Formats: sequence, C-alpha cells, structure tokens
Amino acid sequence: MHTFEQTLKQFNRIQDTPLSQDSFDPIQDFPECGGIGIFIGTVRNHHEGKAVKALKYTAYAPVSEKMIRQIEQEIQQKFAVAYVRVIHRIGALNIGEKAIIAIAYAAHRREAFAACEEAVERVKHEVPVWKEEFYLDGTSQYVAGCCIRKDDVEPDHSIQPESFHQHDCERDHGASQHHSSQHNQPQHQHSLAAHSQHRHLGDTHLEHKHQQQDHEREQHVLLSKQCEQTIYQWHM
Repeated sequence: MHTFEQTLKQFNRIQDTPLSQDSFDPIQDFPECGGIGIFIGTVRNHHEGKAVKALKYTAYAPVSEKMIRQIEQEIQQKFAVAYVRVIHRIGALNIGEKAIIAIAYAAHRREAFAACEEAVERVKHEVPVWKEEFYLDGTSQYVAGCCIRKDDVEPDHSIQPESFHQHDCERDHGASQHHSSQHNQPQHQHSLAAHSQHRHLGDTHLEHKHQQQDHEREQHVLLSKQCEQTIYQWHM
C-alpha cells in the first residue's frame, strides 16, 4: 500500500558532506501548513574567549540515526505539526560551515517555532554526537557535552539551605535570650548560656556545611553514573 510517508524524501540524518536545505521536502507538499520553522547552526570562530579555526564532529551513526528519527516523531506528535526533520553534519568543518539544520512545517508559526526549537535542543542534548574544537594557538579539546540533562536529576529537598538553618538557629537563640530575661537570671549565667548557645550554633553550622558538601558529592556521583549508563546504552 502506498502511503504519504513513502512519497517523502529519504535521507540520512547524519551526513558527512556539506548540508543543504535541498535535502528536505518542499513546503509545496504541505498545503495545509502556513508556518515554517528553520534553524541553521554554523561553526563560529570563538568559544569561551578562545579563537576557533575549525572543529570536528564525530558520532555513533547507527544510534544517532535512530534517535534523531525517534525525536522527530515524538515532536511531530507533541506539537501536532505536519513535518519535522533534522540533519547533523559530522567530519571536519571550517568556520561558517553548517553543522545542523532543523525544519518544521505547521499550520501556524507558533507551533513551527516551538517544534523546531525543541528538535534542535533534544538532538543537541540526547544524540551521541561529539564536538572537538581546534584553536588558533595550536591546542584542541572536546567541548563539554550534554549527554545528561541536569533537569532530569530530581533535586534533594531533604537538606535545607544553610541560610535557612542559620535563620532558624538565630531565631531560637533570640527566643532563648528573651526567655532568660523574663525570669531575671543572673547576668553571668546569661553570658554562659549565650556562649554555650553560640558554640552550639557553630557546631550546627559546621554539621550542616558538611551535609551540604556530602549532598553535592552524591549528586556528582549520580550524574557520573547516569552519564556512564547513557554512553553504554549508546553502544548497545
């Protein structure tokens, strides 16, 4: 049975040759669409204050192809748009060359913009494509990737910020002083109590600081494990 999908252009989502909008299906094939969202990402000549002369993209192509097509389908359903396609370039690229093109066709511009933006974001965050930058000073480095989205990690609210603890302790300390004055305790006893309370506050603050550091280390270990698991899944 001949379907509409079979009439669309068949092309790889990961390509090692210069990218062109000619690879995509023409808007004339979608007369119900009045909005086109297009994003073209090119190689810029700087990164974090360093002069860039070129870069190189590498990818695990079999998984990348599958993941980009899956992302397209999910976004097409989410925004109820007629067409979403993304192509990502791999290999050596010079300044100004196209690294990624995303196109979305929709009945209205709002859906077209939203679908195109999310397609780019998801491909950049989820698909196993790595970027190595080469600088004018002769050095190079792989740009820190984003294989794990930080918003996927649930924040731990069991530990309150240190400022909240400090506020509570100061409030309790003030209440203690007020209670002591009401019962006309001797001045030297009040001073000893205040000193003891102050030492207790210092110990409490130190304990909370250690808890916060332990929490940050646990989050870092969690992110590392998730990243390792994701990379492993890419190579399955």
